Amino acid sequence: MARLKSTYKTKVVPELQKKFNYTSPMAVPKIEKIVLSMGVGRAVADKKFIDQAFKDMTAIAGQKPLLCKASKSVSNFKLREGMDIGVKATIRGARMYEFLDRLINLAIPRVKDFRGLNPKAFDGRGNYSMGLAEVSTFPEIDAAQLTWQEGMNITFVTTAKTDNEAKEMLAQFGMPFREK
Repeated sequence: MARLKSTYKTKVVPELQKKFNYTSPMAVPKIEKIVLSMGVGRAVADKKFIDQAFKDMTAIAGQKPLLCKASKSVSNFKLREGMDIGVKATIRGARMYEFLDRLINLAIPRVKDFRGLNPKAFDGRGNYSMGLAEVSTFPEIDAAQLTWQEGMNITFVTTAKTDNEAKEMLAQFGMPFREK
């Protein structure tokens, strides 16, 4: 069993049950999935950028990502409908907890000038989104082989009804939110 999954069952559930007065452990919010995405605007000029992003996302997510295609043509950006312009991966289950563990304990501490995650980046329904400016903070990525820096968006989809419940749950996992 993933380390954070056992932490969820033994530590997070009782704490949230006590704090929010849930009658059943099944009522306690949980993380449904984590969605990773990279937009690669440079891929319009050269396909090697999308190949590099695909390779990096595969290493980070531990599964094969999905190529995202342009839905319509935009002549100002030299973009044609159907061109590959991004990659995304949806992680669930044990792989999701493993990724969360690596994110909290390895990647976030390696971010330069880190002052904490924005506590206001919730969507009003208990989902949290954050961005990383460099994917080289993950240990799976060899920074020496990167030809350009790419960013990544990470979205945590939870079953929480409110942002406060979701924030408390993610904080119990060890997400380093900054004080307002």
